[in-house]
Amino acid sequence: MTKSFFKLLARINKKILPSYSKKELDLQKANKIQMAIIGWRLWVTKNSLD
Repeated sequence: MTKSFFKLLARINKKILPSYSKKELDLQKANKIQMAIIGWRLWVTKNSLD
């Protein structure tokens, strides 16, 4: 059940949250909100793939 939940979250993230890799964001210059979004997307993606 949790894997399907994380897959759903990953689809929602893809639609709603910005993709910083497409914008070529430098991680050294990212602010705290951008780093939180990157961390959230990474955590959801990791859990959806397990």
